[in-house]
Amino acid sequence: MANSARLRLPHSSCGRLLAPINTQSRTVTASKCPWRLLPGVAAILPRRLRATDAARQLDHIESSSSRGVEEEEEEHHQRLRIAIVGFGNYGQFLARTFVRQGHTVLAHSRSDHSAAASSIGATFFPDPRDLCECHPDVVLLATSILSAEDVMLSLPLHRLRRDTLFADVLSVKEFPKKLLLDHLPRDFDIVCTHPMFGPESARDGWAGLPFVFDKVRVGNCARAQAFLDIFAREGCRMVEMPCAEHDEHAAETQFLTHTVGRMLAMMELKETPISTKGYETLLRLVDNTCSDSFDLYNGLFMYNKNATELLNRLEWAMDSVKRKLFDGLHDVLRKQLFDFDGSPLPDPIVDGDLDTDDDVRAALDGDESG
Repeated sequence: MANSARLRLPHSSCGRLLAPINTQSRTVTASKCPWRLLPGVAAILPRRLRATDAARQLDHIESSSSRGVEEEEEEHHQRLRIAIVGFGNYGQFLARTFVRQGHTVLAHSRSDHSAAASSIGATFFPDPRDLCECHPDVVLLATSILSAEDVMLSLPLHRLRRDTLFADVLSVKEFPKKLLLDHLPRDFDIVCTHPMFGPESARDGWAGLPFVFDKVRVGNCARAQAFLDIFAREGCRMVEMPCAEHDEHAAETQFLTHTVGRMLAMMELKETPISTKGYETLLRLVDNTCSDSFDLYNGLFMYNKNATELLNRLEWAMDSVKRKLFDGLHDVLRKQLFDFDGSPLPDPIVDGDLDTDDDVRAALDGDESG
């Protein structure tokens, strides 16, 4: 009977001998394992074998868990469903990295970029209603600054999940912060970001390049961090900064750079046979800034309250340099015109004793009486 019972053990139902053992009664708990249904099983299975096999199973679980926990967490954080609204040059630039990291990318734009989306591995939606009905985890605004408000108002927010994370990559920060706070429901999370680089400046990778972010309103911290980790994994220098402080710094670091680049472009500078390193740097500045649309530059001026002050400072600095140059030139010309014998001519008004306009004219015309 014992051998017969052993042959009829259902291996598929309980792969290993994991039945909990009562060491005092040597009985198997019926609620935990179907082996309780077989008569005589507890008697024919030695305790040593059961303990050894259970230990092997636990060892297997522990080792596999320790090996795979980091990979599973990493995979979990990377798998976001990201909707990029504004799938132009910059949106496509970001999408390539998102897809490479394993995210699902949904795209929408007023222009048809379905071919570009397909080549990247994203899905393009001409209708924003269809995009929102896919319930993305993150909606990323990558439009131009000038069109951001119109695009934002065109989105059917009621078709999104009520806790969707909204983020932006606009080059100004106080404006999108106010825009999102004014128009999004309170349950929506908001993270304002600015990658301080683009397709030209980051063509060799994102490592070491600054990425500015402000967690404006975050309820789901894990999801917000998973989105920010996209840029951290690429080696970006992560800078958490309030939106107002960002705009103050960006007026100098970005708007000034674009302004100088646009001014140099108007001069139509060319390569020369004797170009210096500094001159070549200026030519690269023209290429980097003018590769962006004028709408971007105009947006940097219109939606950053610090830009007007910076333009005034730039104009003042240029006038100061010109004044210094022309003042020096004027001194040289005066010496050439009036200092014939190597000594300055006396000033008739300062050195002379002239009390009337007639005396001044006489001094200038020559004194016939003397």
